[in-house]
This record gives sequence, C-alpha cells and structure tokens, in this order.
Amino acid sequence: MSQTTSRESRVSQSTSTTDPEAEASDVTALVGSGSSGGRFGDKLFAGITLTAGIVILVVLAGVAIFLVRDAAPAIVATPEELGRDTGFFGYVFPLIIGTLVASAIALVVATPVAIGVALFISHFAPRRIAQPLGYVIDLLAAIPSVVYGAWGSTFFGPALVPAYAWMAENLNWIPFIGNLFGPDYSAAGRTLLTASLVLAVMILPIITSLCRELFIQTPKLHEEAALALGATRWRMIRAAVFPFARAGIVSAVMLGLGRALGETMAVTLVLSQGPLTANLLAPGNSTIPAEIALHFPEAFGINRQLLIGAGLVLFVITMLVNMLARVIISRSAEFSGAN
Repeated sequence: MSQTTSRESRVSQSTSTTDPEAEASDVTALVGSGSSGGRFGDKLFAGITLTAGIVILVVLAGVAIFLVRDAAPAIVATPEELGRDTGFFGYVFPLIIGTLVASAIALVVATPVAIGVALFISHFAPRRIAQPLGYVIDLLAAIPSVVYGAWGSTFFGPALVPAYAWMAENLNWIPFIGNLFGPDYSAAGRTLLTASLVLAVMILPIITSLCRELFIQTPKLHEEAALALGATRWRMIRAAVFPFARAGIVSAVMLGLGRALGETMAVTLVLSQGPLTANLLAPGNSTIPAEIALHFPEAFGINRQLLIGAGLVLFVITMLVNMLARVIISRSAEFSGAN
C-alpha cells in the first residue's frame, strides 16, 4: 500500500513539473521580470536609429538647399553675364558628357574583371592563394586617389602612347565609332581614355571585395545540389551563385559607379584640359569634379556660382543613379537564396 502511494506521489510530481500552463507561467514571470529594462533598451535603440536617419536627411536637404540657392544666379544668367559664348547649360553639357563617358568606360572595363577576380578567390583559388590575393585587393581600395592620379599621369599614360598610336592608325576607319580612335592622339597619354582606365583600376577593388563576400555567402546546399545533378563548376556558378548574388552585384557596380562619378584628384591629374571632343585618344575633355577642382580656388562671384551649379548637376546625376540602382535591386531581389 505504501509503495502504491509513493508511486502515485511521484507521478503527480512529474505531471506537475511538465504542466504546460506551469511552464508558460514561468516563462511569463521570467520575461516580465526584465520587461522594463528590455522596453527601455528597445526605445533607446529605436530613438538612436531614428535620430541617425533624420540627421542624414537633414544633411542631404541642407546640401541640396545650398547648391540650389548658390547656383540659381548662374543657371538663369545670360552668356554676357557669365562672360562666355554660351549660357549655363552650354557650359555644363560638355562636362556632363565627359563625366558620363569616363564613368561608363571605367565601369565596362572594371566590372567583368572584378567579378572574375571575385569568383577566382571564392571558388577556384586554393586557400593559400585566395587569402593573400584578397588582402591585396583590399589594400588597393585603401590607396589615396592622388596616388592613382600621379601614377596615371607619370607612368600609365605614357606607357599607353604606343597603343594609342596603333589605334589611331588602324581603328579610325571603323564606321560610327572610328572617330573615337583618331586620327590624332596625345603624345603624353593624358586623355579621357587614360583617365577612364585609371578610374577602372580605382573602382576594381570596391566591386571585387563586395562580390567576393556575396559569392562566399551562397548557400552550400544550392552549390552541392547543382554539382550532384552533374553540372560543371561553371554551370553551378551560373545556376546557383549568380542568381543568389544578383542584387548584391548590382549594388556593388552602382557603388563603383558612384565612386567613378565623384572622383576628383585622379582625373584632374591625368586629364589634359580642353574642349569636348569625340576622340578619346586626343587631349581635351573634362569632367565636372575635375573642372571644379581646377577652377574653384580662384573663382569668385558669378564664376563661383557657375561651378556650384556644375556641382548641383553632379549631385542630381548621383541621385538619379542611386534611384536607378534601387529600382534594379528591388527587381533583382526576388531570388533570396532561400526560395
């Protein structure tokens, strides 16, 4: 009889300890004991993030207001008031073309190279080679732009002169694009094409580093499934890695484009200033940042407002590029790697 009673008492104790209602009440009591501190921490963190977002918007609005206010007199001024043959838009149009052409060439050259290097580091290179190569790529991003500019003007540009001479002699006959390659070329190599290639070298580590991290984060199950189905490594990359990293690749490319659009010192040191020309091998052409860097220190009055107006145009171009990037990313983000 006593054994039965003790067995029933043990059963009742075990039942009471595994009661779901009791466990729920214990969890509620535990959460409730720290709810006041948790709510305060959540409110503090939310306040800090909200403040940071507001500060960014205020600074951006302040920059926009400053640019519009100081550029307005130059935008509406007549050519006589500006002391030029054309008005504001006639002055800034060649600079816009030079900026967009230089950035576009840099992006076309750097993007495939950056993606290829990132794939080599993440999927092909042995570990003893991948790590040092990754460190070198990261180090390239830390080099100051003025160093790139000095390298481009003193070494890289003159080294390209034989190639420019060959292109001027052999490529200027091509229909529609022949004017881009001659017949004249710069004997010093200080051309828009040289500046574009220097920009490509500058944005290469940015795109490579971001793409490398994206490729490494590709779900291993996707890669192994593709390989198990008989795909080669390249087909596995096309089927699993690229779709997963598509939105991130667009972000990396747009970040590199933003760096190319706003680069100042490297382009200023490499370019030989001159009027707009379709020949990429000849002296001339300029970009908005280089124009501002060259003439802003001694500018005053309407000329200073003219350069601020050029800065406003660059600000608008950068905003439009960022908005376009967000649209592309939102359309490319449907594949999350988990679906």
